[in-house]
Amino acid sequence: MKKFISVLLACCLVMTSFSACSKKEEETSADTSKDVTKPADSSSSNEATATAAPTESTENAEVVDGKFVNTRKITVEVYDRGNDGGSKPEDNVYTKYIKEGMLRDHNVEVEFIAVPRWTEVEQINNLLAAGDAPDICVTYDYATIQTYAGMGGVVNLSSYVEEYKDQLPNLWNWLGTRNIYWDKDPINGDLWAIEAKLAVMNRTSTFVRKDWLDKLNLQAPTTIDEFEAMLVAFRDNADLLLGADADKMVPFSISSDVGWRCDHLSGSFIDPDITDKDYYVNGFDDRRFTQPGTKEAIRVLNKWYNEGLIWKDFAMYDAAGDTTEDNMMKAGYVGSFIHNWDYPYRNGEDSIQSNLQRLVGEDACYIAIEPFKDSKGTYTKYLAGPIDRKVFFPTTNDEPLASLMYLDWISEPENIQYLQIGEEGITHVTLDDGSIQTLAATDDNIMNSPLNIDYTITCNGMNLVDPDISLKSRALSYAGIDSALIEVADKISTHDGHIGKNVQVGKIEAEEGLGTSLSDKRDVVLCTSVTASVEDFDKIFDAGMDDYLKSGGQAVMDERKVKWEATYGDATQLPE
Repeated sequence: MKKFISVLLACCLVMTSFSACSKKEEETSADTSKDVTKPADSSSSNEATATAAPTESTENAEVVDGKFVNTRKITVEVYDRGNDGGSKPEDNVYTKYIKEGMLRDHNVEVEFIAVPRWTEVEQINNLLAAGDAPDICVTYDYATIQTYAGMGGVVNLSSYVEEYKDQLPNLWNWLGTRNIYWDKDPINGDLWAIEAKLAVMNRTSTFVRKDWLDKLNLQAPTTIDEFEAMLVAFRDNADLLLGADADKMVPFSISSDVGWRCDHLSGSFIDPDITDKDYYVNGFDDRRFTQPGTKEAIRVLNKWYNEGLIWKDFAMYDAAGDTTEDNMMKAGYVGSFIHNWDYPYRNGEDSIQSNLQRLVGEDACYIAIEPFKDSKGTYTKYLAGPIDRKVFFPTTNDEPLASLMYLDWISEPENIQYLQIGEEGITHVTLDDGSIQTLAATDDNIMNSPLNIDYTITCNGMNLVDPDISLKSRALSYAGIDSALIEVADKISTHDGHIGKNVQVGKIEAEEGLGTSLSDKRDVVLCTSVTASVEDFDKIFDAGMDDYLKSGGQAVMDERKVKWEATYGDATQLPE
């Protein structure tokens, strides 16, 4: 079976190898526009189940008191973020904690397989095709899972999560029916992945140098016109703000991932009363490329670029894994940007904020602001549903029960808490009110991802055993950062939030295999549109959109519309 799957997937990989890899940093949960709420049918496709069955039945697996009688072994994917000075992702304090716990509690040996974060889709494609993928795989790209499921390369989890439910109390208690069955096909019952849960719904925030505002006697902007005026002031006062480095001034910074980095701006151009149906039909692209209004948001960026308000070289640098832009922020050259809601405060002593203050002075500071009003005068922000990464098992996984026990173990509240905050006195201290304050870690205690989300793969966001302590501790979980800054960014990120809903209409055949190819086309269109002359903007954007739609985008939207109407009839809104 393994050889057959390997050959099959390898052949398919040859045909799809020109798809570029996913390279997006969206640790605060990518906008999963697959949104829905219709209850799924519990039936399962016999044909799909047979195709995707594991190569060894666990029906007779002997488990006594939650432990296998005979030791089992599984492999688990973990992201390698290439952090300078970080710990080894596959071998550190936290991996040892997991390995020891799984062996002790379930008699399961765990081996971690490091996969580069910034090329994770490409790497998983290669591993799946070669039959060498980890038993437990993680990705943000559901289209990749669908592609390999269609080729018989992914385990159908539908019967497993039901059959072993009694042995998975933590998994069910944490994710619940909503997240476990989020991707379940309502027609045939296929379940190719389990959706991790967002403990914190935050997506992005808009940041600005407060010390620059103060130096120029400016108030934090609350409208797009005020924001533009602020950028002009930064540009025109470069000598005052940067002195001998005035030529390095960047009033507003974006990266080659334009769609992610203009999030609040583009959201403000969408009709705040858009229906669930229209948002879903146009929602395959998680950067909202085909949503009505996005073009006009990009037109604003094009204007700013041509007026010297945007980093002129942004399109030359890969958005994922390249540190050029971060280094400019750390050096004090960037006035404002939109990014993950806590971006300048991450990574302890190596955070953008900490570096900025060491180089420029204690007053140097990025603060979150809210400048982009929509047509109703509110600050609508389009958030994902309460879902995050997708966890799936390739059919080369001979240990589905042991793998589900792993997901259950890392979903236990005490284990989530340890992985998120580590050891008392080493990575955190407990304050008098019980809240947790993070300390800068060293050596093997360094967390390579915020709150160790690369190990808490069913949970993204602080989720301590005591919910009240979690709430009080969130702003204290950034070593060396003023908690007031976190509180402001936290509040703004979800203010006037529009939370995605779970739209269950069955598989969209047209989406299969299009995830990265259309994303790459989108990125090229957005970069070239921003950098075009003002006169050429419409021509370049429209030609790029036309190519995107002809390359599969229109087919996806057409099928989504048909499936919506077949499932929900004339309804345009889903229940809250």
